[in-house]
Amino acid sequence: MKAKVFFSREITPEKVVEMYRVLGVELRGRVAVKVHSGEKGNQNFLRPDFFKPMVDEVKGTIVECNTAYGEAFDGVRDYTESHRRLIEYHGWSRVFDVDLMDAEGPDLIWSVDNGKILKENRLGKNIANYDAMLVLAHFKGHPMGGYGGALKQLSIGCASRAGKALIHSGGKSDSNIEAWKVHADRNAFPEAMADAASTVVRHFAGNIAFINVMKNLSVDCDCCSVAEDPCMKDIGILSSLDPVAIDRACLDLIYASDDPGRDHFLERVKSRNGAHTIEAAAALGFGTTDYELIEI
Repeated sequence: MKAKVFFSREITPEKVVEMYRVLGVELRGRVAVKVHSGEKGNQNFLRPDFFKPMVDEVKGTIVECNTAYGEAFDGVRDYTESHRRLIEYHGWSRVFDVDLMDAEGPDLIWSVDNGKILKENRLGKNIANYDAMLVLAHFKGHPMGGYGGALKQLSIGCASRAGKALIHSGGKSDSNIEAWKVHADRNAFPEAMADAASTVVRHFAGNIAFINVMKNLSVDCDCCSVAEDPCMKDIGILSSLDPVAIDRACLDLIYASDDPGRDHFLERVKSRNGAHTIEAAAALGFGTTDYELIEI
């Protein structure tokens, strides 16, 4: 069967809620809401007020994890104290309950069954406190992954600092310093992301949903402190129960666009082999690229 992906060209906080409701599911129990809270200096991330009606709808808790920047990038989210200060500065903890899931160790380790690269995934241990997950992804480009959407939120987004290092290094190192010296190549990195994402989807099986917001379409991620301004006009909001299908649909909408900035965006995706994350995830069997786009 084809996966259903719902699409609206309207982008408002209220429309996010509607796009969740058309999925016909109700996330049960304690709901973790995965967002990208934005790096210090980033101008493109989606603000707390935009997601407030949606988070209120599911009575969710915002969840994040520390990054693995090490010495490779500027940023303040790689350590708990500075990360928490930024979360407050950006307004998240003033509007929501926020759980920095790997603030206190040890990491939670989940095995990766039949993984292409990873044997295990290391996550913020507090993920085990939740019964359901709502992934609110800001779909945009990414300097290393090509693009960021639902699959990146599941993999890099839910991984602890050590887990992020493990993904970036293709399983070679869990050090946020050493991982950048042995970074995985353009095939192994997206495959490692798919491996890690598979563990989160299978953990929350039947109690997880995805919303991608195609707004502020920069080639850079919200993790960039100095990000390029958006190169394309906003496209819309998509929702699905399938993380592979929703990311594939977003890329297909980029390909189908006649926006003058399309080629610049796609150059970032292609040069980083970004679509391979989708291909690898589909091969692992926790989603499909065969979808029906239903415009709302």
